[in-house]
Amino acid sequence: MTDTIGVVSVEGRTVLVTGSTGGIGKETARHLTALGASVILVGRDKSRADAAVADLRHTTGNDDVTAITADMSRLRDVRRLAQEAGARAGGVVDVLINNAGATRSHREVTEDGIETAFAVNVVAPFCLTHWLMPALTASGQARVINITGGIPRGQIDLNNLQGEKSYVGLSFYNQTKLAQMAMSYRFAQELAATPVTLNVAYPGHAYTSMNKNLTVGTYPPLARPIVPLLRLAMPVVYGRRALLRATRSSVYLASSPEERTTNGVYFNSEAKRTPWPDAVLDDTTRNTIWELCEMQRDRPTTA
Repeated sequence: MTDTIGVVSVEGRTVLVTGSTGGIGKETARHLTALGASVILVGRDKSRADAAVADLRHTTGNDDVTAITADMSRLRDVRRLAQEAGARAGGVVDVLINNAGATRSHREVTEDGIETAFAVNVVAPFCLTHWLMPALTASGQARVINITGGIPRGQIDLNNLQGEKSYVGLSFYNQTKLAQMAMSYRFAQELAATPVTLNVAYPGHAYTSMNKNLTVGTYPPLARPIVPLLRLAMPVVYGRRALLRATRSSVYLASSPEERTTNGVYFNSEAKRTPWPDAVLDDTTRNTIWELCEMQRDRPTTA
């Protein structure tokens, strides 16, 4: 387990973690399961989800772990996930951790007409949080934690928000995570008068299946010659210990009594409050991303 500070038992509280059949999401779920939470895992593959449930039950001694299979790039799956999670939890979800992430080597468009990385990293957490709001509100004091990633700095190009003009996988991934933070900042403002809080956590770097499977073409051109060296170094530098450290901020925000009413704050990988990136503080940027997400939320999903 990680050395997360300031946590308490979350026994009896229902926690939903997306992207939790492997990597940072699974270790976050493991820690919260060990603290006594009722945890719902979310993954695309049923066999991996079943294996993750068995693993967490075995290693934590807590059998209150289940899974829902859903593809976070599909809005129909995200809507179904919200419905199933709410029903399974008896209409009450206490913690939602939007951890699922995606990156691509080239531009792909989902069945909903959204660029895939933008769909998973920005639109899915926006829609899932909205569609799960009745269950979150019923908690009386629910927490939403959006997990950022990559290198969350630089600018958000509103003219290339879905990679329409140019696309380099990891660079675009970084932009989508900034866009997610901008959406989260606005969402926290919208929630200010409700019993639901929303904060953003930066996990730091870890070697997970997502970066393990990156193709050379996903990297910026200048970095491509050293990709073979990176593949050798990453398991050593960002291996198991880094993976456990990467759960620190999300577990802290999910369980800390000190943060039960904290809203609209960005936490770094050490679970410390840190300034938002400049791009996130631009009103035009936030509003543009918010309106795009609203448009996707309100459109009919495919059958």
